[in-house]
Amino acid sequence: MFLVLGSILPSKAEEAKMPDHGEWARLLSVYLTEGESGEPNRVGYGALKANAADHAALKAYIAALEEVAPESLSRDERFAYWVNLYNALTVDVVTDHYPVASIRDIRISPGFFSRGPWGRKLVTVAGRELSLDDIEHGILRPEFKDSRVHYAVNCAARGCPDLAPEPYTGAALDAMLDEAARAYINSPRGAEIGDGKLTASSIFDWYRKDFGGTEAGVLAELRKYAGAELRAGLENITAVSSYRYDWSLNDAARPGDEK
Repeated sequence: MFLVLGSILPSKAEEAKMPDHGEWARLLSVYLTEGESGEPNRVGYGALKANAADHAALKAYIAALEEVAPESLSRDERFAYWVNLYNALTVDVVTDHYPVASIRDIRISPGFFSRGPWGRKLVTVAGRELSLDDIEHGILRPEFKDSRVHYAVNCAARGCPDLAPEPYTGAALDAMLDEAARAYINSPRGAEIGDGKLTASSIFDWYRKDFGGTEAGVLAELRKYAGAELRAGLENITAVSSYRYDWSLNDAARPGDEK
């Protein structure tokens, strides 16, 4: 019995191994440009690809995360770990295939009609091969049951919530998740009112289950994080008129953008 337990429980070495997000912080400081006035944060994928040493450093960071035993972490550190791994993997896979106009053009997922990289097994954690879909839909959403995960993971699209300019940490998790929720919902990408009608991100349609399962739940989510201007606009709103999402790449080198 003791041998069986010993074979599945983290070793003392694994328990002591905490994720180090320092390199991810450095790379974000160099290659991420924060948007203004509701514009999304953008990533310099081309510049990162051109810098072989930094692209290798990103891959080394991901490999180091693969050596962590996430179940040995506290709940908040574990949440932060999976978000950082997801976001770093997304930046890495886009950089690998850059230039592309959209992450959906990276057709490496299994299945003839599949679009995007989300179904491809990219890492191995605790002996389990994982895809981006596995991390988001098999771990983050069911394990933590927190709608704010949708504001934390970034899919490299301009319609997506921002890639955070700093790594998520257990100590700052709640504050960072709330900040991400407010930033997205109060941007035109998250919710916008015009002519008395509400247009919301397709995220609230695709994952309605995580926002209470009803349109009323979606409206409650928006009101929870709305700033004064949006909150006033939502007062007489009883339904979402339409949903939208921009799949174009959150690329810092878009034509006409400053480089």
